[in-house]
Amino acid sequence: MQSFLDYIAIERRYSPRTVQAYEENLTAFRDYLRMHYGDPTLSPRQATEGDVKDWMMYIIEEKQYSPRSVRQKLTTLHSYFRFLLRTGAVEKDVTRRVVAPKVDKPLPVFFKPGEMQRATAYDDEADDFTSIRDCLIIQMLYQTGMRRAEMLGLTDADIDLAGARIRIFGKRRKERFVPIGDKLISQIRKYQAFRPDNSSCGTFFVLQNRKGEVHPMNRTHLYNIVRTRMGEVSTLKKHSPHVLRHTFATAMLDNGADIRTIKDLLGHASIAATQIYTHTTFEQVRRSYEAAHPRAKHN
Repeated sequence: MQSFLDYIAIERRYSPRTVQAYEENLTAFRDYLRMHYGDPTLSPRQATEGDVKDWMMYIIEEKQYSPRSVRQKLTTLHSYFRFLLRTGAVEKDVTRRVVAPKVDKPLPVFFKPGEMQRATAYDDEADDFTSIRDCLIIQMLYQTGMRRAEMLGLTDADIDLAGARIRIFGKRRKERFVPIGDKLISQIRKYQAFRPDNSSCGTFFVLQNRKGEVHPMNRTHLYNIVRTRMGEVSTLKKHSPHVLRHTFATAMLDNGADIRTIKDLLGHASIAATQIYTHTTFEQVRRSYEAAHPRAKHN
């Protein structure tokens, strides 16, 4: 199992978070096998196709896992057994014929233009490090569409103010560049002027505790900044950084951007992942049409 985890971490360059999720999934499957057979020495590589199917039924019926979670766990097993087959550790892939439950893909939610305007209306009045940083986080997520993990991984070297662009390392460390405008450049300069020395941690966004110690921004703190700020202006149930990513993509599409350009800016590997935003904007058009056209309403 460890050789597989090393493989996806080093050769496939999966993020530490993804590697951890794969390890947790494999460990859960291993523990199920050992419990089911009463053998504490069993390894996942000894499983049969029936074991995989039984485990899926177990986590659906007993653990009440959602179809999406089950698909994610089966993806881990698929990858693991393909690795074992390729390295000669097993003679066949016992997951090959196992089908995951279907998942209805919800349309992405996004903040309305008026909500974004209210959320950023007082950015110019920010006059202390924390306020300036929090304003910049909202603006940068909205204007670049970067993921939360990508923002946390930013360094000063990734911010090219002269070239008006930001270098972003996405999934599997895939590099892309996103252009930035004068307003965001001005906010970045202001943040850098107020930011305490970050040489000890190296990240672009930092936290400073009451003792004056500087630490890298973390996932929870970043989420809470976005949740608090956007929760003040939006009625959506979710106020996460990822909703700002959806808002960026939707705004780009609504204002005429090409779908392939949006794909590249978001760092999607496939155009299929980006096309969900076309469904979102069409739904907006449909609702407006049905509300306004006298013959559009159904009796």
